[in-house]
Amino acid sequence: MQSLLYHLLVGGLAGWLGGKVIKGSGYGILANILIGIVGGVIGGWLFDLLGITTTGGFIGSLVTAFVGALLLLWLIGQSK
Repeated sequence: MQSLLYHLLVGGLAGWLGGKVIKGSGYGILANILIGIVGGVIGGWLFDLLGITTTGGFIGSLVTAFVGALLLLWLIGQSK
């Protein structure tokens, strides 16, 4: 249960931050969580591909998800 709440919190925060950078505002709580969770997967894959390791914990998870969310939102913006 704590793991689910942790992922929702990190995902929501990363999605909101990504929305602030790309759009200037968030996308709403559910969309922010979804963007952040998908961003975490993308960020984890990208960091692994580049050989970058984070120290873990909240900040490492947030940075990974934030970078992935930025990439996801940028790619979506490019497809329009």
